[in-house]
Amino acid sequence: MTTPYDVIIKPVISERSMDDAANKKYTFKVATDANKTQVKHALEEIFGVEVAKVNIMNVQGKVKRMGKTVGRRPASKKAIVTLTEKSKEIEFFQGL
Repeated sequence: MTTPYDVIIKPVISERSMDDAANKKYTFKVATDANKTQVKHALEEIFGVEVAKVNIMNVQGKVKRMGKTVGRRPASKKAIVTLTEKSKEIEFFQGL
């Protein structure tokens, strides 16, 4: 069985994710085998918030070249989580 800390890898800090944080939408990088239900339960347990909706997207790895050899960065998965109106905010995003 996986722990919530295995599901949520790290928060995504970007200009767009900071704008969405004002509307209680937070972006996280999650495990590639995680589903919406696992992400919801993990966030509720880690941060003590109420999750209204979870949107997940698969991000393909970029193709990179080193001279004549071609490689690919690993693929990942992102989750955009919307909290309920009465839920408290995630403190991690408030100081940024």
